[in-house]
Amino acid sequence: MNEQLQPLKKQPRAGKSSRSGTQDDVVYAHIFDAILEQRLAPGTKLSEEALGEIFGVSRTIIRRALSRLAHEGVVLLRPNRGAVVASPSVEEARQIFYARRMVERAITELAVQHATAEQLAELRQMVEDEHASFARGDRGAGIRLSGEFHLKLAEAAKNAPLISFQRSLVSQTSLIIAQYESGSRSHCSYDEHNQLIDAIEARDAAKAVSLMMHHMDHIDGKLNLDEESASDDLHAVFSHVLQTKKKPGRNGASR
Repeated sequence: MNEQLQPLKKQPRAGKSSRSGTQDDVVYAHIFDAILEQRLAPGTKLSEEALGEIFGVSRTIIRRALSRLAHEGVVLLRPNRGAVVASPSVEEARQIFYARRMVERAITELAVQHATAEQLAELRQMVEDEHASFARGDRGAGIRLSGEFHLKLAEAAKNAPLISFQRSLVSQTSLIIAQYESGSRSHCSYDEHNQLIDAIEARDAAKAVSLMMHHMDHIDGKLNLDEESASDDLHAVFSHVLQTKKKPGRNGASR
């Protein structure tokens, strides 16, 4: 099978996971973004055959990408039954949110100490992009940017272990929201994120932490046990990849 990943060569959107790197880096990034954007439903079977067909790579590459996602807790590798998107139980969701709160508190305190003017400007731009995404009805991109805001904030904290832990927690949180969020689906992180940046810029740790905890309360308060809205159809989730594959190359042949 061709492993050149030609169909995945496209310009990434600002703030989106990098599409550069090894072939499994590219596949990993696409699946990670699909989870972050809540386009993949919890419990979805991740068929190696289907993913290999979609991305134009071998099963070995798919397995490497799935293994990385399993290490982050968003994919389950089941012996003899294949991989599925994680489907956190209510108790697991509570534990993940508790851990997320502790990590967000530490990140916020460190960001107050270490965030540079350039990083704060990048955070503000991400908030603007997030707001624009929701305004034009692109909920998936808005959700992803909201999650990536917290990853960028972790970078500003300048603590490598926290960055790694936060990446796992943000993606697991996205799964929990996809599985348990209430039907209203209101979104108001735009103002909350801006207020948080203001407090960090003012080097007011107490206010920044208070705002972050309020933000987490707001997310937690929208959860229930009933709703699932993402998809379990791999070809539908990655339709943009398949469409790119069908575009003719320079010699007029399909890629």
